[in-house]
Amino acid sequence: MATYRRTHPWLTFALNTEKAPGRLWLALGEARSKCDHLAGIPLKPNIAMKLHEVYLAKGVHATAAIEGNTLNQQQVLERIEGKGQLPQSQEYLGKEIDNILDAANGIMDRVSKRGFTPITVDDIENYNATILRGLELEEYVEPGKTRKIDVGVMDYKAPAAAESDELLRRLCEWLNSTDFKPPNEDDSIVSGIIKAIVAHIYIAWIHPFGDGNGRTARLLEVRFLMEAGVPSAAVHLLSNHYNITRSDYYRRLSEASKNGGDLNNFFQYAVRGFVDQLRQQLRVVKYQQWELAWESYVYEKFGEKRTSTTRRQLALILALSEKNKPVARSELRRINPKVAELYAGKTSKTLSRDLNALRKRKLISVLPEGIRPNKEIILAFLPDARAGGLEAQLKESAALIDEAGQLIFGF
Repeated sequence: MATYRRTHPWLTFALNTEKAPGRLWLALGEARSKCDHLAGIPLKPNIAMKLHEVYLAKGVHATAAIEGNTLNQQQVLERIEGKGQLPQSQEYLGKEIDNILDAANGIMDRVSKRGFTPITVDDIENYNATILRGLELEEYVEPGKTRKIDVGVMDYKAPAAAESDELLRRLCEWLNSTDFKPPNEDDSIVSGIIKAIVAHIYIAWIHPFGDGNGRTARLLEVRFLMEAGVPSAAVHLLSNHYNITRSDYYRRLSEASKNGGDLNNFFQYAVRGFVDQLRQQLRVVKYQQWELAWESYVYEKFGEKRTSTTRRQLALILALSEKNKPVARSELRRINPKVAELYAGKTSKTLSRDLNALRKRKLISVLPEGIRPNKEIILAFLPDARAGGLEAQLKESAALIDEAGQLIFGF
């Protein structure tokens, strides 16, 4: 009898969801629905790429931050974009980010080209080797090689080092088994989420490597979510959830082993967080769709044949539309370089006439604090049962801009 069966009886390599509460399945259904929704939303290519980069940065940052990396999300985003430079004393932190990014991009590239492939021990070892490449490590740590010494994390003692290879082999066999095969194609995302979470927990429990086990576990989640059809912008959301709820993450991970390997509580925690992250992401996309619809509406109002006057007015309303707060009248001429050029040499009367024209078209409102675009016009036919109706939507959008605008849209 293998020693781990006595010392770690929760390593059963069996999936038991019969006692899973109904709210878990409801959350999984919502996750699937939101992933389908996210995948089907059209966006401008540059915006779609920016969203991908930002959520990649969030995920890579979260994966590293859980392990103690102190770089912030903006620094990680700059690293991904090839901008900015870290002080030499912090370059090791950047190297860790580079390694996680290389591994994540390698997974996404492979899945996009080859689709689903069975997971192998070599795959897992290669992820760990990439994560640890070029980092300063303890003497007993060999990147991509299972550990040779017994280790523990906080109050958790991992299985004996001698059993790491066998446990990894068994894990791969299990993950490739029919336990994680969706009953039909429509259920692939639900099965993929369960598979991703199970892989994460078992890598954490087995702790097969001398270092980088958590990062390796989170990369497996990326792979399985992407293979299941989760949009690339969302495959890092679980990592982000674990990071922002770190103490709860460690507590629930510990509880799962102490409860004999019952994963249902951890499933609920992880899936609920995944859904919350998807809701937030969809609000960002919803806002961007609103922006696109508003821009299209503005161009429609001005028509195709434009005079120098209407071109100036169009430039002004589009510039106002890029701001998330009312702009004081005194600042309008300098709102951006294009508007400044168009109003060069013009009198204040010209600006007044242009503002009046925009008001007649119902494109702007003049408030005590400044001028703002009437973007809510295009929300007129959206049903909203919440208290406050339109006002609630406007407040939500304003909160969204404050929350995500600086990072995602550069406001």
